[in-house]
Amino acid sequence: MGSYPGLGEVAGKRVLVRSDLNVPLDGSTITDDGRIRASVPTIKALADAGARVVVTAHLGRPKGTPDAAYSLAPVAARLGELLGAPVAFATDTVGESARSTVAGLADGQVAVLENVRFNAGETSKDEAERGAFADELAALADAFVSDGFGVVHRKQASVYDVALRLPHTMGALVSAEIEVLKRLTETPERPYVVVLGGSKVSDKLGVIDNLLGKADKLLIGGGMVFTFLKAQGHEVGRSLLEDDQVPVCIEYLRRAEESGVEIVLPSDIVVDTEFPSGDTEPQPIVVPASNIPASSLGLDIGPDAAAAFAEALAGARTVFWNGPMGVFEVPAFAGGTRAVAEALTKIDGLSVVGGGDSAAAVRTLGFEESAFGHISTGGGASLEYLEGKELPGVKVLED
Repeated sequence: MGSYPGLGEVAGKRVLVRSDLNVPLDGSTITDDGRIRASVPTIKALADAGARVVVTAHLGRPKGTPDAAYSLAPVAARLGELLGAPVAFATDTVGESARSTVAGLADGQVAVLENVRFNAGETSKDEAERGAFADELAALADAFVSDGFGVVHRKQASVYDVALRLPHTMGALVSAEIEVLKRLTETPERPYVVVLGGSKVSDKLGVIDNLLGKADKLLIGGGMVFTFLKAQGHEVGRSLLEDDQVPVCIEYLRRAEESGVEIVLPSDIVVDTEFPSGDTEPQPIVVPASNIPASSLGLDIGPDAAAAFAEALAGARTVFWNGPMGVFEVPAFAGGTRAVAEALTKIDGLSVVGGGDSAAAVRTLGFEESAFGHISTGGGASLEYLEGKELPGVKVLED
């Protein structure tokens, strides 16, 4: 039948694939199937080679016990649609249903096991408990393919411990993600511009710290910008603020100046007196970033800032973007995120959308994924790699 890179002949073998199928759900309706679509090529390649493919994944943060709200059943159904073939679904992770479902697979068929986080052993800090669960997962397969990039920064049973127990290799998705991240960290073409947004500075401390020595420009937007504005001595009204990070931001601004890295902060901000909700109509007002009213909170970068960010991106050869510029889900506060996404589609070089909310934003705002060089499936994993941290789920595959 066929072989798979790193595993050799897989026809007739049970191959456990750790995918990232952690998609947003509204009840049982999938609102963004990007991660499922990204997982298809590896699963299909294995099935086409005659493997009996056993997919394991998580969804949400259940507390180590079954919870119907986090069932992978809708995901298994969508995967079947995308593969154009039936996908069997086990109603447990490693129990009777999992064992009988796997035993019933013929060559080239695919099964999805129920949410791996329904078992406390998956995320346990206790190596023995995690190992015991990994033993049960490994018993269902002859080989392991790690293809869930969104979890390779986690030392979890289905990501790390299973790889110690089975012949293993990296899936096509993880391999492509690592290749792109190496280009961002080892040999970036210049100018190299990084755009960081999202709500908290504290989430991005390590990546800012590391990129101050690598990037040419850092563009800062989103909720995290208000801590930087405060560090410059500006009042930020009722905007999101991490007071304890102000001294860190002051130090970053100083270091950037010293090292010749340009940190670009927005010159204007879109504010409102309330955070958007379904109960009230937004009342957006554009104000200078240095003059946010005490009664208002910032919800997006302003139009002048959006234009300046687009201009800063225009000549870049390498761009990494992680985190929206504002509350992009509400049209009144989506302008900044839209401007950054639009600018990335015009990059003559490598443009990388760094997973999480940024990836959701480009799809929500109607951009074609093919317009970007690479859309990552793992925001947290991308950030940790860019911080210079070792990713356990990648390291274990290299041993």
